[in-house]
Amino acid sequence: MTSTTSAVPYRRPGLRALRLFGQGPLFAVSVAVLVLLVLVAVLAPVLTPYDPEALDLSASLVGTTGDHLLGTDQSGRDILSRLLVGARTGLLGPLLVVGVSTLLGTLLGVVAAWRGGWVDTMLSRSMDLVFAIPGLLLAILLVSVVGEGLTAPVIAMSVAYTPYVGRLVRGIAQQEKARPYIEAYRVQGWSGWTVSVRHLLPNIAPTVFAQSAMNFGYALMDLAALSFLGFGVQPPAADWGAMINEGQAAVLQGAMLPALAPSACIVLAVVAFGIVGEGLADRIAKRER
Repeated sequence: MTSTTSAVPYRRPGLRALRLFGQGPLFAVSVAVLVLLVLVAVLAPVLTPYDPEALDLSASLVGTTGDHLLGTDQSGRDILSRLLVGARTGLLGPLLVVGVSTLLGTLLGVVAAWRGGWVDTMLSRSMDLVFAIPGLLLAILLVSVVGEGLTAPVIAMSVAYTPYVGRLVRGIAQQEKARPYIEAYRVQGWSGWTVSVRHLLPNIAPTVFAQSAMNFGYALMDLAALSFLGFGVQPPAADWGAMINEGQAAVLQGAMLPALAPSACIVLAVVAFGIVGEGLADRIAKRER
């Protein structure tokens, strides 16, 4: 008597992990880039080979060498060190913006969807009003009142991004509210607050998280633009947007790295966040089909 076994194709653990983790190699590479950026931001004081704010005019615009892997800027500061330290402000600002806007937007969206009626109308019109105000303009106005630095742009961008989250959450919360399980809990006597916190919010959280990943990239780009225009982090503090502004003069002298290096970091981070956000959104959409 012979026994037969069905052939099971062998799958390498790495490829299986990629399929399980996201949408493929591009998604995985983007996640790896973001993890690397976070590690760099956390370990920046240890990784920097030089003081990022130390001036050395005798080494102005030195090209790539063994001592300065990315060269120096017009003030003789090591570009690599400034990029590493700049990752802190580059990620901290968007993190605060996304955290505050996601919290406020989720709260407003859930309340609007759950209560309906005049509450929904009032909150929706309020979010539409804020949505109509350009975030960069709001940041510039707030900087003129509060002063330059990271605080005013973060507050302004948090306010500007709240309607994006609020409108998204309101839409998906309304769909979730119409599902039979919500009515079943309400029939059992559960309060609206309990049903929302214990069941509705966990079900809409993946979609909100995916949107937050994309918002992080947009916020990073907006805050860098404000620093570039002189309304954000101020020199000599290391910030990617401010570094691009300072590097413009070096471009006229034929030195590209002072402006190109921070520009590449911003583009890389924004693209990585966008890919991760889109990948998560696609994965959620496939689960709901």
